[in-house]
Amino acid sequence: MRYLHARLDQPEWMRHPMQRFLARATALERVELRAWNLSREDVQLALFYVVGDIEAYRDRIETVEAVETYALTPVDGESFYSYVSQRYTDADEAFFEAFSALRLVVVPPLVYDGAGRLTVTTVGASEALARLVETLREDAEVDVEVLEIGDYDRRHAVVTGGLTDRQFEAVRTATRLGYYAAPRAASLAGVAAELGVAEATASELLRRAESHLMARLVGRTDPDASGK
Repeated sequence: MRYLHARLDQPEWMRHPMQRFLARATALERVELRAWNLSREDVQLALFYVVGDIEAYRDRIETVEAVETYALTPVDGESFYSYVSQRYTDADEAFFEAFSALRLVVVPPLVYDGAGRLTVTTVGASEALARLVETLREDAEVDVEVLEIGDYDRRHAVVTGGLTDRQFEAVRTATRLGYYAAPRAASLAGVAAELGVAEATASELLRRAESHLMARLVGRTDPDASGK
């Protein structure tokens, strides 16, 4: 059993209205689709975790025609949960058909970044995963960036889903420079310079990211990764 971890950039016509809002507005930073199911054939129930302005999100989702009901629950001053009941659209069906036709399993969370791009982990046979990439690119007009591919092991599944974009970029930069190497090959000042931020800001970004990643790695709730 193999997995594919990829970033998908869907064409405008395929994007959900809230996905387009995420890409265009400054009020939201990221959205994670944590869980979903079907209440009946044409309706999806979904649970989202959102980093951003809850009131701006509320104002926008009120105008989405496909949304039947929703409920918002604050987590802290910067994030909240959104429980949504919505009708499937033709665009939804066009996108998810590629996954269901190939008998692939999508592993939550699905993460939408500040540009509206979707990062997803999919599990299945090697041939089916390769065919998925081909189908999305050629038939659904989706730009696919393959991030990781390999044997699936849930014990070490992707743990970066809860990081903000800035936290992820800080960790990626620090790793590339050798900040986490043994022995350490880069200083905090060097990481900060590469990121173009103050040393104190780089330290805070890395500390919050590390707190989140370690908690996710051992399966504990992370109380301190909400900072930007």
